[in-house]
Amino acid sequence: MKSLHRVVLPLVLVAAAGAGAAMATTAASKSTATVKLVKTEHYGSVLADASGRILYRYTPDKKQEDTCKTGCSAYWPRAVVKASAKLTAGPGVNKAMLGTIKAPGGMRQLTYGGYPLYRYVGDSKPGQMTGEGHDHTWYVVSASGALVKKEVGGGTGTTTSTSNSTTTSGAAWG
Repeated sequence: MKSLHRVVLPLVLVAAAGAGAAMATTAASKSTATVKLVKTEHYGSVLADASGRILYRYTPDKKQEDTCKTGCSAYWPRAVVKASAKLTAGPGVNKAMLGTIKAPGGMRQLTYGGYPLYRYVGDSKPGQMTGEGHDHTWYVVSASGALVKKEVGGGTGTTTSTSNSTTTSGAAWG
């Protein structure tokens, strides 16, 4: 009986991991990929995906180069889309700055201003941005493509989606 558990348990774990990967791929397999702005009380208007999940940049990355590998990507998954997805810029997002780079599994990773974009696993709902400033290397991104390192307003940290977004003055961006 113990030998059966030794064989079956790993298979169940592998199947569960595969199901999770399949769900992530399904979520990224839409024919369009929209990047929009959401207005936050503390950080102004920042980039988010179509579902309102906040997008982050990793400061060690270079233009067109994703340096978040292995353990890093477990907490900071790439913002990926299907290779054939049409990129759409929401109001206030500069379409010319929106792009992709190659990602594993035939997917494409979203970029803004040439820099790769990521999500944070600690953000469990749209508009949540618990990864801001993590390890002094992960930051939300403004419509200009700048990293937002400093608060630009007061409040509770809640976010709201905007259809006519603007950014605050450049003086507050890090």
